[in-house]
Amino acid sequence: MALIITDECINCDVCEPECPNGAISQGDEIYVIEPSLCTECIGHYETSQCVEVCPVDCIIKDPDHEETEEELRAKYERITGES
Repeated sequence: MALIITDECINCDVCEPECPNGAISQGDEIYVIEPSLCTECIGHYETSQCVEVCPVDCIIKDPDHEETEEELRAKYERITGES
């Protein structure tokens, strides 16, 4: 499933450059994650890099965008053109 940034976000800007898919951007009040681009770093890294660097642990799985690991890998392949 894609990730989501909660209201606890402090706008520290450490997560955005870590996303290999460009899924994170500055929203109106906090950073946001575009679900169609978020693969939880599957295909790129072993762990979700934004979660690893977030100092306030405000990045969680998005219950509105449930996806299996296979679906996330397929999304990665669509985004990058790699398999």
